[in-house]
Amino acid sequence: MRLDFFPSRSLTVYLARLFITRILAVLVMLVLILQMLDLLSESGNILGYPGNGEAQLWTYVSLRIPQLIARFLPYSVLLATIITLATLNQNSEVISMKAAGMSAHQILAPLVLTALVISIASFAFNERVVTRATATLNVWEKQKYGPMPKTSDVRANVYLRDGDNILMAVQLSGRDAAMRMEDVTWYRRNADGNILQQVRAPSATYVGPGWRLDNPRSFDVQSAAEKPIAPLVVAPQLTPQRVALTGVDADGENVVQLRQSIDRLEASGRNTGELQAAWWHKFSGPLSAVLMPLLGAVAAFGLARSGQLFFRAVTGMALGFAYFVVDNAAIAMGNFGGYPPLLAAWAPFLLFLFVGETVLIRTEE
Repeated sequence: MRLDFFPSRSLTVYLARLFITRILAVLVMLVLILQMLDLLSESGNILGYPGNGEAQLWTYVSLRIPQLIARFLPYSVLLATIITLATLNQNSEVISMKAAGMSAHQILAPLVLTALVISIASFAFNERVVTRATATLNVWEKQKYGPMPKTSDVRANVYLRDGDNILMAVQLSGRDAAMRMEDVTWYRRNADGNILQQVRAPSATYVGPGWRLDNPRSFDVQSAAEKPIAPLVVAPQLTPQRVALTGVDADGENVVQLRQSIDRLEASGRNTGELQAAWWHKFSGPLSAVLMPLLGAVAAFGLARSGQLFFRAVTGMALGFAYFVVDNAAIAMGNFGGYPPLLAAWAPFLLFLFVGETVLIRTEE
């Protein structure tokens, strides 16, 4: 067996190009089919909001496609691995490479390298595009596909308590002193929880301390009278740091923002196990593409004319899908506190790395 990890340069480029074209083809096919099905199910809700039309449908598609790409890219790598290796096996190219003295690991090396590059690109795509699209789409869905948020750094339907009083906002954007609320309602209540006054305002800004309601209208419960009032400052105890602790969306924040949210929650004594598992999974999730050539490697070897090629392809596909099942189960267990966050995010990856290596070594090396 040769000691070089990679085959010749020309063969490496050939296998990598073959692999990447199939990944892109499978990914485009999956995303187009799933996007059409998803749009069919959501188009009624989007067009149900007064004033929405074709432009809003295209906006929804532009926000949904990044999520579909991020979710199904590892599946595309798995299916492309099966297609590529099965084709090479059926055309006797694998036999030719092994006859030239190449090991199974050398045959798979260009595919693993390509998958590693895809994992890095997937991580960057998730951090720069998917998180922003997810945050915007989540807010837009909670607003029943009403007016689009102006920025991607937003949260919807924020509910805050200030002693006996309640401050609610349909939309919250910005961070720290630049935080801003839209469509705000403030309820002044007595110690028994009864509402004494309701104040509505189109927006609220932090003035330190408190939040200034711009152009507010007050409704007095006792007199049942509504009237405009002067700008009002409410909730002096609600600082931007305290507001930031509510409703953290792990999918809508990148690794830096999520790490900052976790640190703030830990400083306030909150449980952050679920968010920490999600933070670690932002690294292990994209890296799962590296496992797919190893788990699907069984489709590359064995004689095609022996009748075992289909069985080997199904076995490789089963190993790949088993990883996704175990990975989702581990994250769910981590969210419930059954596993430590680090173990929940990385245990499936390491487990199937050993499984794939064991299968490859015992059957081919």
